[in-house]
Amino acid sequence: MANTNSLTSRQKEIYDFIRSRMESRGYPPTVREIGTAFDIKSPNGVMCHLNALVKKGLIEREAQSARAIQLVGYQNRPSRSAELPMLGSVAAGQPIAAVESDERLNFADLFCGPNHFALKVRGQSMIEDHIADGDYVVIRQQENAENGERVVAMVDGEVTLKRFYQQDGQIVLHPCNDTMSPIVVHPESDTRVLGVLVGVLRKVK
Repeated sequence: MANTNSLTSRQKEIYDFIRSRMESRGYPPTVREIGTAFDIKSPNGVMCHLNALVKKGLIEREAQSARAIQLVGYQNRPSRSAELPMLGSVAAGQPIAAVESDERLNFADLFCGPNHFALKVRGQSMIEDHIADGDYVVIRQQENAENGERVVAMVDGEVTLKRFYQQDGQIVLHPCNDTMSPIVVHPESDTRVLGVLVGVLRKVK
């Protein structure tokens, strides 16, 4: 167990933050994440605290990587997170300059959270919203929706992904495929919104 008695209160908070992220996610936070968590505006401000932790023998760092923080004497868990190197941006129109980035894209940060779940899409009713058969959709569980939101709804025990509209007490579930008709929900039907779409995942063959 590391001896943190020599740390200032802020250094101890940052050390505990790094440790908690490594224990919960399997990898350390970036300099930017530390700055955001502690409202430190400048990366140099974060680096001052990290350098102090290095000098006091509690962490080790590799200067060229934003996440290269290791806790001295701490056995890191193998990371089970879904994470890829984030190399920058790519143009879908006119080419843009290649700018190197040392960030990482973590899919848990994007799509995971309280009350989130995933479903596999079957059918083509949402194809005009670029949601195709075989895609995976990430849904945030909630019971209410605004008009026009894409929802997973249950109607008489069957679930469907559609755009939600309600007016004068009448619920209509619109497909995004002009070859299909809307589902006009009968007032006596057992209908519930299960959640709202927050993401779409597709593996290209």
